[in-house]
Amino acid sequence: MKTLIRGGHVVDPANGLDGLADIAIENDRIVFTGAAPDDFQPDQEIDATGRLVLPGLVDLCVRLREPGEEQKATIASETEAAAAGGITRVVCPPDTSPLIDTPAMANMIRQRADACGFARVHPLGALTAGLAGERLTDMAMLAGAGCVGVSNGLRAVDNTLVMRRAMQYASTYDIPVFLTPQDPWLMGNGVIHEGEISTRLGLPAIPEAAETVGVARDLALIETSGARAHMANLSCGRSVAMVSEGRQHGLPVSASVAIHHLLLSERDIGAFDTRYKVIPPLRTERDRDALIAGVRDGVIGVICSDHQPHGADAKLAPFSEAAAGISGIETLLPLTLSLVDRGALPRLAAIAALTINPARIIGVDAGHLSPGAIADLCIVNPSHRWQFTPEKMHSRGRNSPFLGVELGARVERTLRAGQTVFELSG
Repeated sequence: MKTLIRGGHVVDPANGLDGLADIAIENDRIVFTGAAPDDFQPDQEIDATGRLVLPGLVDLCVRLREPGEEQKATIASETEAAAAGGITRVVCPPDTSPLIDTPAMANMIRQRADACGFARVHPLGALTAGLAGERLTDMAMLAGAGCVGVSNGLRAVDNTLVMRRAMQYASTYDIPVFLTPQDPWLMGNGVIHEGEISTRLGLPAIPEAAETVGVARDLALIETSGARAHMANLSCGRSVAMVSEGRQHGLPVSASVAIHHLLLSERDIGAFDTRYKVIPPLRTERDRDALIAGVRDGVIGVICSDHQPHGADAKLAPFSEAAAGISGIETLLPLTLSLVDRGALPRLAAIAALTINPARIIGVDAGHLSPGAIADLCIVNPSHRWQFTPEKMHSRGRNSPFLGVELGARVERTLRAGQTVFELSG
């Protein structure tokens, strides 16, 4: 099967492309990117005139809820939602039920995702047994079963010695360690950033130090262990500065930010609006601006959705008791492009943070449109104004503060291995 995508504006940061080009696909591989040769006779043509053609997005933090919470969402529903958002690969944290702490669990999740045929799922293996922070898992076996890294999810490893040994073990096998830096004692039962808004609302707060203390500890352990580490979902400007300093000293550490932390701040919470409850919490406007600058400067290399679908009742409880998290997989790309449109981020840097950068962190050959690459890509109408509504969502989680917002770009088609897995109808 030969496919020619003609006349699109190709944005491929890995190859420095940002201009008009054709893309030829034969079976599951890209044959060329550029002017179509006369001897290429396609079986089908896709007219991409006026459209952006991007590598398939790679999302480093997507909770699928299966296994264990299928009443909220399933692998099928959430990978379909991923495809609708132009995402062809997702990374699943290990805090499923049962946990991803055995090769059998890792294989089962990958096989179920492959059977669905939408986005590929790359699991993270558990860093410690039961995520209890006491005994290490067999990380080498988990990596052999397809886990692209290890993580303790949102549960902190209190014991610094255990964390150091975990990093040393991972370093031996060059397994990336995904960290969610936080000090559990400073975090406590907090639900909102510590500051003016938390005082006014009378809610238990999470100080900035809960994250920065965790960042400082983890950077020190990275330095002593040599582990290749990824700090996930930073929320504070000071954290960005600390990671930048660590990188300047040669530490092998990367960082990501959730898209909602680049667009929202604590002020959006208003009068106890639980749609804005996330962990880590929304911080100050100054923090938000520092995170954007971190992406622009390359300190933060990845933008992710931190997708957490919930049932309809999860956000109806009082703020302190409501579930944390946003269903964000379908808005990751249009919201990122909104930052480009307003001049906050250069287009190549923004798309790199969604494609080649996360692919390199997990060590997969994806996120680019080079000849010979797997033909994972998406076609986006950058000027399609549309309102994001529950009826237009594919995810079973409707918990998004962006519902009702008009977005300025929309994915029209997603190809996985050269086959269309999503096409916008109407």
